Amino acid sequence: MSRRRRKGEGRGRLSAIDMLPEIAGPDIQWAVDELIASQRPQTEILAEFNERLAAIGLGPISSSAFNRHSLRLAATTRRMKETQDITRAITERLGPDAGDSMTVGLATLLKQAAWDLGESGKLDPESVMFLSRSLQAVVGAQKTSADVRRAAQAELDAKLTKAAEAVKAVGKERGLTQDVIDAISSGILGVKQ
Repeated sequence: MSRRRRKGEGRGRLSAIDMLPEIAGPDIQWAVDELIASQRPQTEILAEFNERLAAIGLGPISSSAFNRHSLRLAATTRRMKETQDITRAITERLGPDAGDSMTVGLATLLKQAAWDLGESGKLDPESVMFLSRSLQAVVGAQKTSADVRRAAQAELDAKLTKAAEAVKAVGKERGLTQDVIDAISSGILGVKQ
């Protein structure tokens, strides 16, 4: 007794492009990049893609299989663009001072996009790669942001300490009391003696 697949359940049959061996990976990625760039007609991209496949000893992909693949890719790209637009709007609303909140928000949006694609059954290898690279970039940006902030704070602390030492030296030279020197250091520079 065969069980019929219900709409939205499972992945379904693999496409001809999905069934290509790993050796075709770079050529598939080339075709995806060309389709996303939208600089050439799809028929030209398919012709060159099939030439590339022939060069590695594989048979051609039919135009209908390539069209289905490009439609899925276009839909995924459109959803990713929408997600980027939402992220950009949130980023602009949060402002530049909300660095950590922004990166956490971006990571959450990417995770939500991955979940939505997975739930819809439309999570293809290109989407997984795009989402993982995006999340990696956000996490890297978060780390870089924290590192830059720590380095800037360390540099500021060093400058303030140096300034406080200069205030102390000049103050003693000019005959200021230690209380006045401490008041200048803490009141103006924010450095406690």
